[in-house]
Amino acid sequence: MARHHGQDSRGPSQRQLRVGETVRKELSDILTRGEFSDPDLEGVIVTIPEVRMTPDLRLATCLVMPLGGKNADKVEKALNRSAKFLRGQVSRRLTMKYMPDLRFVLDTRFDDDDRIDTLLHSPDVAKDLGKDEDE
Repeated sequence: MARHHGQDSRGPSQRQLRVGETVRKELSDILTRGEFSDPDLEGVIVTIPEVRMTPDLRLATCLVMPLGGKNADKVEKALNRSAKFLRGQVSRRLTMKYMPDLRFVLDTRFDDDDRIDTLLHSPDVAKDLGKDEDE
């Protein structure tokens, strides 16, 4: 039986996770050591909590967030503008057949969690939950 090579309900493979973590570590190191300078990123500390790899390992989607969340859009644009340079820096540090293209996206997971938490504690939801408990 043929194997399915797309993304499925099982999530990313061990290989995707391992390569993503390696790319994340190297990108963090490059940004931390100051080997990369951009006027829009001057004095900004950028965290990279996760790098998600495509199944063919050709594209790395890097979730980024500036410390404090200020000027997040500006930081995202600056990183995407410098993606080719950063790709070259990472490729010098890693031994891979193909170095993935880098795409930077804002990490909104914490904002989403706060929004959902606020919704769950709203009076309308509490009222609905109270009706379900009585039944």
